[in-house]
Amino acid sequence: MIYFLLAILVAIFGYFVLTFNKFIKLKIDVKEAFATMDVFLKKRWDLIPNIVETVKGYVANEEGTLENITKVRSGIDTYDSLSESDKIKANEEVQRGINKIMVLAENYPDLKAAENFLALQKELSTVEEDISRSRNEYNDVVAEYNDSVLMFPRNIVAGICGYREKDYFETEEEEKENIEVDL
Repeated sequence: MIYFLLAILVAIFGYFVLTFNKFIKLKIDVKEAFATMDVFLKKRWDLIPNIVETVKGYVANEEGTLENITKVRSGIDTYDSLSESDKIKANEEVQRGINKIMVLAENYPDLKAAENFLALQKELSTVEEDISRSRNEYNDVVAEYNDSVLMFPRNIVAGICGYREKDYFETEEEEKENIEVDL
């Protein structure tokens, strides 16, 4: 009887250790996926001042739009000092501002034809594709992590060890809609 109880305790302990190690691996995978996406978010973050300065020369009467995106970026000391969730929130604001600038550029043929604006627009487009791809990868890893945190019996180990569900990096509803710029 004692051997049977001992075997059950060893099995429970073994399961606990294996599940705990699985959570550690998933947590590392989530961090790696975010780090990859973060590289592209930082690239876009660093590209913003160049885009704003290029656009300023052509659209002097559109200061409000340019000021909004500049405020978002300058309101934060350094991008690297932000937490993951703050980076996601800042990204949402920056994305809205960039979308407005691109729509605004449509109304200025000289700007649309400017060589440096075209180069920045092409670079931004590449970065946006990279962000989209890495966002999908991040969300896939977070889904696997969240499944483990929420499903029985792993949720017991997750609760004991303090693992909590993580947020997805979702597209804002505003990004899905057409942007209207009132001139």
